[in-house]
Amino acid sequence: MTTETSTGLPQADVAVVRELATRLAEIAALPVQQERIREWQALNDLRPERAMAMIDEVPWHELSRPGVLAAEELAVVSTHPFTRELEARLRRELYRWRHMRVDMVVRPYLDFGKAIRTTGWGLEIQEATLDQGEGNIVQSHSYSDQLANPEDIEKFREPELWLDETANAAIEARAHECLDGIMGVRMQGWHGFEGNQLAYCLWDDIEQFRGTEPILMDFMDRPEHLHNIARRYLEVRMAELDQLEAKGLLGYDQDRIHCTGAQTTQLPAPGFDPDRVRAKDVWICGRSQLFVSVGQATFDEFIPDYYAPYYARYGLAQFGCCEPLHGRIDSVRRIPNVRKISISPWAKVDIAAEKIGPDYVYSRKPNPAMVAMDQWVPGMAERDFDDVLAATRANGCPVEFTLKDISTARSDPQRLWDWCAIAERKTRG
Repeated sequence: MTTETSTGLPQADVAVVRELATRLAEIAALPVQQERIREWQALNDLRPERAMAMIDEVPWHELSRPGVLAAEELAVVSTHPFTRELEARLRRELYRWRHMRVDMVVRPYLDFGKAIRTTGWGLEIQEATLDQGEGNIVQSHSYSDQLANPEDIEKFREPELWLDETANAAIEARAHECLDGIMGVRMQGWHGFEGNQLAYCLWDDIEQFRGTEPILMDFMDRPEHLHNIARRYLEVRMAELDQLEAKGLLGYDQDRIHCTGAQTTQLPAPGFDPDRVRAKDVWICGRSQLFVSVGQATFDEFIPDYYAPYYARYGLAQFGCCEPLHGRIDSVRRIPNVRKISISPWAKVDIAAEKIGPDYVYSRKPNPAMVAMDQWVPGMAERDFDDVLAATRANGCPVEFTLKDISTARSDPQRLWDWCAIAERKTRG
């Protein structure tokens, strides 16, 4: 009697995954999912019904440790790499629904990334890293400067992309074997549902090829060198996007963009073909975190003109991450198709709301340090919601909250559950 399926997966593993998928499919069928989709669409279409909230970038390594409250819900028991990854994904979605639901949406299908290969941009990150604890994906980085000289810019190459048909077929076959009759399977090109593949982060990327200090020095000493780097980066990314469109390697129908709900009635664009997705059918996200260290004139010189051509090709866009953008809103307005602007823990809430008004989604990112302190103080979360909601209501801003970048909750998941309960009460009050 064989113990493996036709695709080489252990039958016991498949049984585990199918049982979890059945539970998730039951949740996906609940009427509340359509209600949440409608509410996200209203927010992202700039006609909000209420504030929305999510939690993302959770420290799963910590929540799944033996002895942590509810860790058994995350314990993976299958053995094959494919089913282990899928099982972990399903368990996390079920965990989120049970404990950290807020405004999450569960769809009756799962997306799987196509096996897309690339030759890359001609540069590989050279770095030293310092781990922040076993299982924690957060690291400290020290980068080598590979673009110190003008001739180094020639290292940037336009990539070649292609679909690995054999590997892709294997992924799809295993996905169907695990989910057929329970949930749908969607094979997706570059999409953003995992890893934010659809992102344009010019200076964050260049920082990984140079380090921070050389760039900051060049702002003063060699600005033209930085302009040359930026121009070449934009050329490479535009050529890459040309291939993604021409070869049908873009994904579609995103559920999230940069850890926030992406549902909207404004995408895809007319003429949409799921086999030949265009940039104008989807969201793009981006940021410029390095520019927290520079003045307004430098921001204006090095950001809008190098983001605008790329963003112009997409349907909708999100801009910003951890950098405080309250003083940069007028500059961000020069970038086309922006729909969401990130308002980080270091931004001034009132100024950002006044500058954004009803024109963009005010995408608030509360400080994750509140769940990492020695003592959890729920009142800090309450005050953050109150302050932001007061400012955005006064200025007519569509608003969403995303607690993210959570490197630790001090092995106390109740803190995350409490934040979600507070978020539900505040955004629906």
